[in-house]
Amino acid sequence: MIRQALRRNPWAFLGPAATQTLAATLVTTGLCLVASFDGAPLDPGRRAALTATGIADLPVVFLVSSIYLSLLIVGVTMGTAIADQAGDLALVRTIGATPGRVRRAIAAQAALVALPATAAGLPLGLLAGYAWLHGLVEHGIVPAEVGFRMHGGTVPIAFAVTVGTSLLGALVAAVRPSRLRPAVALTEAAVPRRRTGAVRTPVGLLLVAGGIALSAVLSGRDAKTADEAGFFVMLAMCVGVGLLGPVLLRVAAPLARLAGTAGGLAADAVVARARSLSGALVPLTLAVGFAAFTITMGTTTEHVTGVAGPAADRWLEYSGTGAYTAFAAVAAVNTLVTATQARRRDLAVLRLAGGTRGRTLAVVICEALVVTGTALVAGAVVALTTLLPLLHTALGTWRPWLPASWLVGGVVVTAALVGTGMVLPAALSLRRAPIEVIG
Repeated sequence: MIRQALRRNPWAFLGPAATQTLAATLVTTGLCLVASFDGAPLDPGRRAALTATGIADLPVVFLVSSIYLSLLIVGVTMGTAIADQAGDLALVRTIGATPGRVRRAIAAQAALVALPATAAGLPLGLLAGYAWLHGLVEHGIVPAEVGFRMHGGTVPIAFAVTVGTSLLGALVAAVRPSRLRPAVALTEAAVPRRRTGAVRTPVGLLLVAGGIALSAVLSGRDAKTADEAGFFVMLAMCVGVGLLGPVLLRVAAPLARLAGTAGGLAADAVVARARSLSGALVPLTLAVGFAAFTITMGTTTEHVTGVAGPAADRWLEYSGTGAYTAFAAVAAVNTLVTATQARRRDLAVLRLAGGTRGRTLAVVICEALVVTGTALVAGAVVALTTLLPLLHTALGTWRPWLPASWLVGGVVVTAALVGTGMVLPAALSLRRAPIEVIG
């Protein structure tokens, strides 16, 4: 059953494999930076000076943040991969597979994908760690005596993080399909549920409200406290937005009807597939939110003070944010590719019903625009909620400032990411005759 699932749904596991590789890369980088800082041959005075700058704590923060993001994003992509197997799981339950056997098979799939993905991420993490440390030394942020070292626990810790997050995400995603009665499972595989979960929406609202409340509290605190807690505001908001994803997409879907017939079909498709598409909203919101926060904080600070920040500080901020943003962006693209590949038969049926290749692709483009708009709005809300109290405490202003060129660039990049995950695989799929896809 495990081998058949991997052969039958290779695209479904592309997202988890890519995110697990990136997770292993980030964790390896963080561990090696910790070892490099701890093992540097510095005298007590120079080590105390390095500690006083806070730079020595950055590798630990980077490592903890990487593990947290791995838990979040790998879990999301693994859940999407399992959801793509709904029909197969329903058939397995129909022929007598027990809930326990289904859960064990899903866990084994997750482990089999995580192992080679982690093995690929380890050397990438070593290269990234070496490059980042070289950049720190080159910009004068750390002494030249800080040489690159590999942490002794890199391999077991990286495998523990990726395999652990994959198993957790898979087992959580397997709870419902493994417990459903076979007849109900078959029905839902043919006609996916549209009802929003009774737990998912309240928890999402609670997290978003909690993030907003914490942001309001931070606006009255000192700049250091607000800066340290801002990361948790962003994560709480992003997870909340992800849980509210189906609701947000269903609210935004009617806007597609402004595009005519193709838009109307796209609106219906987004509503029907809101649960699968919402899996990409967490990493998309993270990517947009992280990037918007870092860039706007820098541009607003320069605009208010009239002084550009030191080049070394800008490099440090942008390189760290770039790593997280790239991680989230790749996860989002792969999640969307998985969701798009799962609907190849739907697109083929649309072609058989009289839709040309161009009109069918226009429907997908309208769907991608809905997802792009939802992600941009959600990411902007997350970034502003995190950013405003920091601007108030550090600069005494509530007005962020961002050049129009940066704003347009952010919209274009987000649209390109969504297009790569939705429009490109759909266009490739439409090159085949519809009867071949269905057959």
